[in-house]
Amino acid sequence: MIQVKNRPEGRRRWVRIAVGVLVALPLVLVLVLVLAVFPWGVLRGAVTREATERFGRPVTIGSVHRVDAIGFHPVIAVEDLRIPQADWAGRGDFVRLSRAEIRFSVWPLLTGRFVPEDIRVSGLRLALVRDKQGRTNWSRPGEPEEGGRSTDLQGLTITDGVIGYRDAKQDRTATLRIAANPDKGVRAEGDGTVRGAPIRIAFTGAAVKPGRWPFQATISGTQLSMKATGTMARPLDTDAMTLDLTARADDLKRIDAVIEAGLFQTGTVELAAHVEHQRPRWTITDLKGRIGRSDLSGRLTVDKRQGRTILDGDVTARQLDFDDLSSPEGLAEAAALERRIGPRLVPNTRIDIGKIDTTDGTIAFRVGRVVSAKGASPITEFTGRMAMDHQQLTIDRIRMTLRQGVVTGRAVIDQRGGRKVPQLTLDLRLSGASVLSLSGQTEITGQVAARAKLAGAGETVRDAIGRSNGRIGLVVANGSLPDRYAAALGFDAGAALMAGSSERANLRCLIVGVDMRNGTGRADPLIVDTSRSRLDGTGTVTFPDERLALRLTGAPKQGGVLRLAGAATVTGTLEKPDLVIPKEVKSVGNIFKSIGRAITGDSGPKAQNAACGALARQVLR
Repeated sequence: MIQVKNRPEGRRRWVRIAVGVLVALPLVLVLVLVLAVFPWGVLRGAVTREATERFGRPVTIGSVHRVDAIGFHPVIAVEDLRIPQADWAGRGDFVRLSRAEIRFSVWPLLTGRFVPEDIRVSGLRLALVRDKQGRTNWSRPGEPEEGGRSTDLQGLTITDGVIGYRDAKQDRTATLRIAANPDKGVRAEGDGTVRGAPIRIAFTGAAVKPGRWPFQATISGTQLSMKATGTMARPLDTDAMTLDLTARADDLKRIDAVIEAGLFQTGTVELAAHVEHQRPRWTITDLKGRIGRSDLSGRLTVDKRQGRTILDGDVTARQLDFDDLSSPEGLAEAAALERRIGPRLVPNTRIDIGKIDTTDGTIAFRVGRVVSAKGASPITEFTGRMAMDHQQLTIDRIRMTLRQGVVTGRAVIDQRGGRKVPQLTLDLRLSGASVLSLSGQTEITGQVAARAKLAGAGETVRDAIGRSNGRIGLVVANGSLPDRYAAALGFDAGAALMAGSSERANLRCLIVGVDMRNGTGRADPLIVDTSRSRLDGTGTVTFPDERLALRLTGAPKQGGVLRLAGAATVTGTLEKPDLVIPKEVKSVGNIFKSIGRAITGDSGPKAQNAACGALARQVLR
């Protein structure tokens, strides 16, 4: 009953739809016909205005006209296109183009998209420029640089094409002749430079058509060689590709000038890796290589987010020589500096990260064995993690395993807020070591512990320590030393001369606490406590010169055989200390006075045992 009552209304609704279709059909047919025969040349003025706005400088086009007569995949010809060079990029033109024919589909235009299907170009001259600040002449003024995304081209033909490239930021140049056709595919070759090193560039790709697109690119030269073989998801689409990469160079920084990963100067390097790029992420796996005689392997991902580069990875080296992480020029400069000022204990490693202003992320590292051309290294394994966050580099989870003992702690380099000079903060602890494991062959034994908590500003580690505040503590305990040494520490010349060469004394403790203020450390305390004697010291050590100025006094614990009065001084540097005994201490008069005191039994006050445990806790806190 209900269905019967509603039938008239249902019929009326369908009648209205049919009438609407009949009315609209001619309009649709007219629109379709207009699209099929539209004279695209009438848009020349609009295209010129849009291009002028896009590049921020006056664009001129000789003519724009339709080549075919009718169809929904029209072919338009653009002739005598000229885009001037940006004012800051030099003279001449950014683009000159004799003629381009472009076939495209009209249907994407209805949704505001222009999708070219086939492009034929002749007489192309393209001059690409990037300045030291990273500004490019191909980006829209005031907007960030875009990637290399491409549409699904069905064909590309280029004749008489030349591309020039100047990059002041990475110090690289290139001039390439480029050609493309359906038979031979895409070819480009030419010459250039990377950080002053001459190179030859070659690129080959398959003919441009829908589907995955294989390619090969090579850079060859005596100082830099690179080869990439892979496929893109579609022609010229560098935002979706996989490739296998090999590289060889005299310096890692020269490779970085090509890949722009923020790497540093080193010795000679060879690398190989599998790379995938799915915009905005680069994934690097199967990374293997050598820098000097150091090897490395690992994986790394590189993301681009809001104009920043985000790293995440881990790197392993079975063998590492820290000198390999410096360039030959850097090593020569360090050697010349050491010849000029003498050897120093604190390294002169640069820590300025001011130029790493758009890179963040975390990289874990593991070193199996540390080696050195200067001799055996006490480090047998080294692990840790580096985390960069807006120009603050934190190296934590540090664990350096020694032949005996381990160093743990963290280091922070802070250059946030445009700070010109980085702030270095160190907190390192040594435990479980021995005198023998640290210094090699020696007649002194004992367990060693140390702690350094320092903060200072400087472009190198040495400069930062030279301006640092904090505290350094060193403890040697539960050891032994030759008896003659122990007697000498008590300023007992007679006992030192009469002690047998095989006799030994207990080393209860050696305690050194250095209170640092603006690079000058004041010894508080400085004690060497043995079973026979005790030595106390006061004075300073000044960084970065590592200059010593110490005064030492000693006393025996059981009375001296021939005890000398006075004090000794230590000057020189940490690497080359110089012990000076004043003339009055070793004079004939003092010796006779000491003999007289020994005869009368008045050898002066006896030394007391130091509170080794409490003092050790104090300096290692």
